[in-house]
Amino acid sequence: MADSDLKGKWALILGASSGFGGTTAERLSREGMNIFGVHLDRKATLSNAEKIQDDIRANGAEAVFFNVNAAAQDTRDDIISRMKDRLGGEAAGGVRVLLHSLAFGALKPYITEESDGAISAKQMDMTLDVMAHSLVYWSQDLIRSGLMTKGGRILAMTSSGGHRIWPSYGAVSAAKAALESHIRQLAFELADKEITANCVQAGVTDTPALRKIPGNVAMLEKAQQVNPHGRLTTPENVADAIAAFAREGTRWMTGNTIRVDGGEDITG
Repeated sequence: MADSDLKGKWALILGASSGFGGTTAERLSREGMNIFGVHLDRKATLSNAEKIQDDIRANGAEAVFFNVNAAAQDTRDDIISRMKDRLGGEAAGGVRVLLHSLAFGALKPYITEESDGAISAKQMDMTLDVMAHSLVYWSQDLIRSGLMTKGGRILAMTSSGGHRIWPSYGAVSAAKAALESHIRQLAFELADKEITANCVQAGVTDTPALRKIPGNVAMLEKAQQVNPHGRLTTPENVADAIAAFAREGTRWMTGNTIRVDGGEDITG
């Protein structure tokens, strides 16, 4: 879109090869945004990331993807450096949008008869680090490096699981709750820099990440039953909303958890 205030700007998407991250990358490119994407794929799923990059370029935008662990500090340092090199003289304020859409955590119960069946301290720490704390570290590095300045938009994907119970979802639920808390703190601390921070609470969506949750079929069926629209949320629904949130006119919208679920959470 030639008239979009996003045209020519860059987005950094963590978790860019599938689900919400991949769909949003392609959607933002239709607004004229260039995309830095971070994803972790082995050979079997690498074609997904390659297709998304092809789609972005077909929309006339640039795609620079990194197939690495987004939660590792050395990875973060390297990507920040490479982003600055890529943007050159435009590095100051070069990233308009940061989308945190990392979905990698332990799906194990807290209490079992045998200790080896329950979640371990290492698994709990990993889940919180990847799905919550990494948002803070990426935000710190983007802002300290000057890559995100006035007008920046920090967005993070959460779910109703942050305040509801589902078997074996405990650590991920805790991560989502922490993610929402991090967003509120970032919104407060970044107000004077005129950078906003918001969570996007998607409805239950049939994504590769959801398919890994034990009992996902029942989860999908229940969501479809209670949603006022009689269907599931789609990645496209969420990507359309994120494209709207990224615009200049949302500069006074910060510190929120915004439901993009067709009313699912108010009835479920």
